[in-house]
Amino acid sequence: MPITPNYAFEKRQRELAKKRKQEEKKASKRDTQAPAPAESAQGSASTAGAPSAPPAERAVAPRVHRKRVP
Repeated sequence: MPITPNYAFEKRQRELAKKRKQEEKKASKRDTQAPAPAESAQGSASTAGAPSAPPAERAVAPRVHRKRVP
């Protein structure tokens, strides 16, 4: 009997790879954007020696699709 492919496993692996790639992309964008605003915003603030906090990510509400009532 031939070996059958496990499609669920393959799909999960593709999803994980896609998620990893998106996270890497977000991290690289965050790294490239973070230094420019931090330097201009901090300037010569009273907490010059303290490490700056990372920018807070905006919470995005889930999209809700409702049926149209005729």
